[in-house]
Amino acid sequence: MTSLADHMRTMAAYNAWANDRLYAAAAKLPDDAYRQEAGAFFGSLHGTLNHLLVVDRLWLRRLTGEGGAPNRLDVILFEDLEDLRRARVAEDARLEAYVAGLSAGGLAAIFDYATTSGVPQRQPRSEALAHLFNHQTHHRGQAHAILTRLGVAEPPSLDLLLMQRERASPVMPAAR
Repeated sequence: MTSLADHMRTMAAYNAWANDRLYAAAAKLPDDAYRQEAGAFFGSLHGTLNHLLVVDRLWLRRLTGEGGAPNRLDVILFEDLEDLRRARVAEDARLEAYVAGLSAGGLAAIFDYATTSGVPQRQPRSEALAHLFNHQTHHRGQAHAILTRLGVAEPPSLDLLLMQRERASPVMPAAR
């Protein structure tokens, strides 16, 4: 059975893996398509990718007390895709390192923070991390749909199972 700490480390690794695949697909688009209004909550692929970085920074600031955190969810942190991608890679590494350092007790610990509107909150750290990873998956799904809408013939699969298969050691044959 996998521990909660192991699961969270897997989710942090998945987050980085899926972001890398998504950014690789975005980098192949012409700039006007990448910035085209697509009817998603944050407008374009550019707006959606910026939002994902904003929220990770916001949550890591809440969880660690370190790093910058924008006060709006729709702020554009980087106009240039390559600058955004470099920042995304750095934030994914920061998230993976943070999660790797958490014990079972650290995951269960209650922590206090405030919402972007200033409302005080209190919850177990593991629940906040579960939200962060779920939020990433939600908006990456929107980004994937934008890629499809923009005519990318085959956007990359972002399935967790694919990452697990890619990283798994050779599987033993099933017992008979």
